[in-house]
Amino acid sequence: MADFEAIVVGSGCAGPIAAHELAKAGKSVLVVERGNFCGAKNMSGGRLYTHSLREVFPDFEGQAPLERRITRERISLLAHDANFTVDFTDEQLREGNAGSYSVLRAKFDPWLAGKAEDAGAEYINGIAVESLLKDGGRVCGVRAGEDEITADVVILCDGANSLLAGQAVGAPRPAPNAMAVGIKQVVELPKAVISDRILASDDEGAAWLFVGDATKGNVGGGFVYTNRESISIGLVATISELAKSETPVYQLLEDFKRHPALAPLLAGGKVVEHSGHLVAEGGYDAMPPLVGEGVLLAGESALMCINAGYTVRGMDLAIAAGMHAGRCAAAALDAGDTSADGLAGYERALRESFVLQDLRTLRGFPHFMEHATRLFKQYPEMVRDMMRELFVVDGTPVQPLRKSLPRLAKGVGYLNLAKDAWKGIRAL
Repeated sequence: MADFEAIVVGSGCAGPIAAHELAKAGKSVLVVERGNFCGAKNMSGGRLYTHSLREVFPDFEGQAPLERRITRERISLLAHDANFTVDFTDEQLREGNAGSYSVLRAKFDPWLAGKAEDAGAEYINGIAVESLLKDGGRVCGVRAGEDEITADVVILCDGANSLLAGQAVGAPRPAPNAMAVGIKQVVELPKAVISDRILASDDEGAAWLFVGDATKGNVGGGFVYTNRESISIGLVATISELAKSETPVYQLLEDFKRHPALAPLLAGGKVVEHSGHLVAEGGYDAMPPLVGEGVLLAGESALMCINAGYTVRGMDLAIAAGMHAGRCAAAALDAGDTSADGLAGYERALRESFVLQDLRTLRGFPHFMEHATRLFKQYPEMVRDMMRELFVVDGTPVQPLRKSLPRLAKGVGYLNLAKDAWKGIRAL
């Protein structure tokens, strides 16, 4: 007889949701988290689309440690000396399933873990799962420290740099162009100062994404999320690009913070957190198998992340995947069959949900970003020069726009513009 019916490895977003669903179904479940506390190892940009959380916890808004509701969307093209920003607000961003919040994972993850414990899950923190126990080719438990703990089913939620996915389903290590380095700081500022600087109330905030000089022309981008009394700011850049870059990622972040578009927002702030993490960037085509003999993969361990340029998503995918993993594992335990066939309902559930449908829809975008390198230098500079033609008035005779704007576009190349536009539309 196994020590537990289920073991969940990792307690980010997917893990505690899976454990909650299993415990709610009456199953004995253990969660093993290598961080000293839940959230210690997690570093997302900080935005949670809440539609999937609402399905598990309908009353989460009155309980969860949320920061600001995101009601302002900004996307910027950065040249080294200029910034072109699209700023969008909409009442629908405040409503129901379309709502989203900034979160601080050091607060949010312990709350999720607490919900799993309240449902009956047991927790062990501060111990890394070093390997999986196997009976033939079937996963039957974990080896954590000096302990071997057995289970009828194991759910891996151990992050993008999973040490166990290869053992579980034979997944190869992700390619360098399918993974990125994320670096982030949390900058403390008074609540009223943040509200004034982003033109919002004390309960509302902004999500701001950057492309161009944020990464010095490398494939990647920058982000800002406003919390109640702090600002989360960071960069994500693919490993394959950083390996060739002359500027280390920590210097990229410092230069980004000093950019004229960012410096006024952060002025007077105090850095209270600094973290780095590997981030999945390869999309659907980089994902490993989700089901094996006695094992399921959910969240970042399954590389479930969507970077569409205008949105970056991971937490809502992980929460939904954790929910389906927990429910399907409970059903398999009830049926007495935790083989790959017995657990196959998990992948079917994901295919019928937004999780795999959205990942498939946007599967071409990572490849587009990898090859459309003009997005990260030439296009921000072209847009800067176009805006200068429109807005700089210095006594120089004005040139007709029908002549000046086509001339600037020609500098990039009409064919290049057409090809990138067509490929971008197809990828989205």
